[in-house]
Amino acid sequence: MGKDRFDPKGLIAESYKIEGIQAGECRSIFLDWALSLGGDLDPKEALPVLISQYAKTEPDHPMSAVLEEGMVQMQAPKRRGGWRARQRN
Repeated sequence: MGKDRFDPKGLIAESYKIEGIQAGECRSIFLDWALSLGGDLDPKEALPVLISQYAKTEPDHPMSAVLEEGMVQMQAPKRRGGWRARQRN
């Protein structure tokens, strides 16, 4: 497995080597990758690097779509509100 700062366990790199991998499997690997980062690295910092490293060279791979999705989700505004937003002062 390739080790680097943004893919410490080599999970993303290995996913690109798996023949016939499907999107669901890529999402599972992505979740494992995100959980393995712990507090040492911000995914917002790592995802653009991984996208440029892998998704740009293999745009049709299912993991490329998952990485792009992850980037979009991190940039999307968080839902605000809940019961406190509905309370009248």
